[in-house]
Amino acid sequence: MDSLLASPVTLGLLVLNVIASLIAFRNEAFMQQNILWVGPMRERGEWYRGLSSGFLHVNGPHLLLNMYGLWLFGPICEYVLGGVGFAIVYLASLIGGSVWAYIHNQNSPDYRAAGASGALSGIVLAFCLFEPFAVLLAFFVIPMWGIVFGILYVAISYAFSMRENRIIGHEAHLGGAVAGVIATLLVRPETFSEFVAQAAARFG
Repeated sequence: MDSLLASPVTLGLLVLNVIASLIAFRNEAFMQQNILWVGPMRERGEWYRGLSSGFLHVNGPHLLLNMYGLWLFGPICEYVLGGVGFAIVYLASLIGGSVWAYIHNQNSPDYRAAGASGALSGIVLAFCLFEPFAVLLAFFVIPMWGIVFGILYVAISYAFSMRENRIIGHEAHLGGAVAGVIATLLVRPETFSEFVAQAAARFG
């Protein structure tokens, strides 16, 4: 809790996600007006959905899982990037995930999606750049280095995004991850040299 209180941007994003999602749970019209929905975006230019959808969730478990991830990784990334830098990476990842999802599904006007998963993907990949040899649990049970987790995450997201009849927006995960890495390196260029130095120290 102390780390969260010392991370005002992370805390603000948690509160915003929870409030927006709780409103959407009780107001279906609000949900439909703000989720990522290819048809209205393509036909009526409702591009704001690419941003607003990242603060909405379809149910309690969906919200809880994403906010748990933000609670775990947000304070660390905010500490390294600073509040403004962290906000830039978070929003870049969110928008990157939405753009990738829209492009991937642009010929499916009924495609709809919501959730902070794209933004969270970028934050997790940023953490993997900062701490490539920290041990993370894939699928909550399999321990692996952060760098291995990051590579595996991108590979699985790409493979699953190619599948038909998917119920999880893996394309948004992939777009958010890629955007998060790029934004992190732009916001904090020394991240790359620090990453290389850690790898050299580990294997050199």
